[in-house]
Amino acid sequence: MIKKSKFSMQWHITDKCDQRCKHCYIYEGKDKKCSLELDLYTLKKILEDFIQSCDRLNKEPFVVITGGDPLLYDKIWEFLKMLNEHKIHFGILGNPFHLNYEVVKKLEELGCINFQMSLDGLRETHDYIRKPGSFDATLDALKYFKGSSINTAIMATVSKTNIKEIPELVDIVVQYGVDNFGFARYCPNPGDFDLMVTPEEYRDFLNKMWNKYMQYQDCNTRFALKDHLWKLFLYEKGLFNPYEINNPNDLILDGCHCGIAHITTLADGTVYACRRSKTPVGKVPEQSFYDIFNSKEMEKYRQYDKFEYCSKCELKNFCRGCPSVANCLTGNFYSKDPQCWKKI
Repeated sequence: MIKKSKFSMQWHITDKCDQRCKHCYIYEGKDKKCSLELDLYTLKKILEDFIQSCDRLNKEPFVVITGGDPLLYDKIWEFLKMLNEHKIHFGILGNPFHLNYEVVKKLEELGCINFQMSLDGLRETHDYIRKPGSFDATLDALKYFKGSSINTAIMATVSKTNIKEIPELVDIVVQYGVDNFGFARYCPNPGDFDLMVTPEEYRDFLNKMWNKYMQYQDCNTRFALKDHLWKLFLYEKGLFNPYEINNPNDLILDGCHCGIAHITTLADGTVYACRRSKTPVGKVPEQSFYDIFNSKEMEKYRQYDKFEYCSKCELKNFCRGCPSVANCLTGNFYSKDPQCWKKI
């Protein structure tokens, strides 16, 4: 029996959050008391439609629950019980502030397989970006997962503010026994484009991170090559060869999953093709995920020949950089990734 490929939904079930991170897109320009969320009955309708839509697409549903802080959703345990009843495994992107041994045990019993928190630099930098005390709180919260079946993950958002500190974070996550570590680039808000690094700076950063990963290649921490520009880096190092891969139909095999196997639902039911930039494609439960995924709005994000730079590149089917970073900077989803250093 052929195993179905996954279709994931990043689901922002609430905007409630204890932090006001400087790079947060949810609270940007909004009242700090913003607490947008839908009632449990509506979430149930959205979940059932997502499961049915995945079945029609012949995909296995996977849900990544986030916010805000999803643990601040008033009916969080009833919501997670619904997922458990449908046998849906899920991951959580959250904060450390409402975790304890009892909470982690309940998450484990209800089917949580991964809990991700953030470290955006060393202590001073991270606490400046997110919240005073949150660096130590994040590392301390890792103890609650010891002995559980839930994998821990630490994610960093890379910008000019913290890029020099991220390699040292690798030492820290290995020391604390974190299961997974990865990073993504900052998608700039208007007015802070000065936080973006140059292509040359970013390639040098990837080289430093690769050396760190090789240093710890025999440890228990898994290093996710999440950024699509890793493909370009490995290609140049001779560790990835697109010509060795049989792809007679010129299929998109890797790179950005936007429009392919991922969708985002916001706390008011608005559906985005990608949460990292403004890409609204529909709204649930008024519309079905199946109809949204097959809509003309979503099709815009699958028009790969429109990519101004990537369409000419031999890595088009495997990379395409991060269109959302490009979109945030230029307003054009198809423009060149501003950190791509490749010359064509």
